Amino acid sequence: MSATTLPPLPANTVLLLIDMQQAVDHPSWGERNNPQAETVAAQLLAHWRSQRRPLCHVRHDSLAADSTYRPGQPGHAFKPEVAPLPGEWVLAKQTNSAFIGTDLQAQLAAMGCISLVVVGVATSNSVEATVRMAGNLGFTVYLVEDACFTFGRADWSGRWRTAGEVHEMSLANQHGEYCQVADAAAILAATAA
Repeated sequence: MSATTLPPLPANTVLLLIDMQQAVDHPSWGERNNPQAETVAAQLLAHWRSQRRPLCHVRHDSLAADSTYRPGQPGHAFKPEVAPLPGEWVLAKQTNSAFIGTDLQAQLAAMGCISLVVVGVATSNSVEATVRMAGNLGFTVYLVEDACFTFGRADWSGRWRTAGEVHEMSLANQHGEYCQVADAAAILAATAA
């Protein structure tokens, strides 16, 4: 359930694109939801660029030898739809949260940024970890439900949950506590020139 109307977002609201790398295209990740997420994220990215709003590409540099996100692997590359342009901010991380072991919080503070728009993968992993921490740090966070995706997995009792179910539960866990969940249309309307 997405909000249809948001207040205007400050001009220095940062678009945070999390782990939008080719790693997640590997078959080992299994079934996913929101097959249009990259296209939607690319629309938001183009909008941010056209308005010269700040943005940050978060790149996962896994230390695990078998990770599709490990530097040197084909999956480490950004997805072409949302690849950074020369000079755009790229933030490397090695944990699930973009705030751990990075200077993200300090950079945002230096910019006077108090709000974030978050897109990326996986809704239930790095996106959720980053959004929860951002909310706890006092940022106003908007999580774009149609520009994020995740993967199916078994729940604690062993029952298989589809990627759509995992995504919806992750959004429900975060909305109202750490962020406001919204769709891309609402974000675009709130950042119209």
